[in-house]
Amino acid sequence: MADTNRPLAVVTGASSGIGAASARQLAAAGYHVVAAARRAGRITALAAELDGTAVTCDITDAAQVAALADTVSELPGELRVLVNNAGGAYGLEPVESADLADWDTMWRVNVVGTQRVTAALLPQLVASHRGTIVMITSTAAYGVYEGGAGYTAAKHAEQAVAETLRLELAGRPVRVVEIAPGMVATEEFSLTRFHGDADRAARVYDGVAEPLTADDVAECVRWSVELPQHVNIDRLVVRPLAQAAQHKVIKGKIG
Repeated sequence: MADTNRPLAVVTGASSGIGAASARQLAAAGYHVVAAARRAGRITALAAELDGTAVTCDITDAAQVAALADTVSELPGELRVLVNNAGGAYGLEPVESADLADWDTMWRVNVVGTQRVTAALLPQLVASHRGTIVMITSTAAYGVYEGGAGYTAAKHAEQAVAETLRLELAGRPVRVVEIAPGMVATEEFSLTRFHGDADRAARVYDGVAEPLTADDVAECVRWSVELPQHVNIDRLVVRPLAQAAQHKVIKGKIG
């Protein structure tokens, strides 16, 4: 049961990577974290570790998102933070041979799912008078690359949702923060993109000196959320030193 003295923070996609790291950072900052993801075993273990709450939720399923909102509303404490982290990339084929099932999945998770969760939890965020919505997009929201049309299109759309939402919420006590990470070496992002091909996934980071970690991005989440309520970080682009731009990555030792 949540401590009534702790505000609530919902993190989607909390079963691994940036989501799990953000859950840990927010718990350390004093939030009762509601960890939401499809993989029940992982979030149950995480919630036990953090003295939080686990909610099994596929954000592409309207009924499961509604159940998430109901669970949050029944917890003591007010909802102050929503981290829309659930997303992902699938495939790296050119437009002419793209797997449209992958494109459909990316759109439903990164864009439609984000809208569902945001709309379901927004009344509780407004009611707290200290709400913050954090959208984890990507530098792919601001650039394109060969083979990435499906993912970059979805992330361009997600950042457009974030910017539009900020305009629509003007005058209400909810901040909208976008965090756009560059190259982050997590245990599953590239593995998911390449449908479980571990060797191909590992080659993405081969030779890159210190790509970002999930903890690096989670620290950005925590910092943005913990700023005074009148301070809104509209967009925070964060890359490793080895990545000067979306298309320029240095391999080997730096300096």
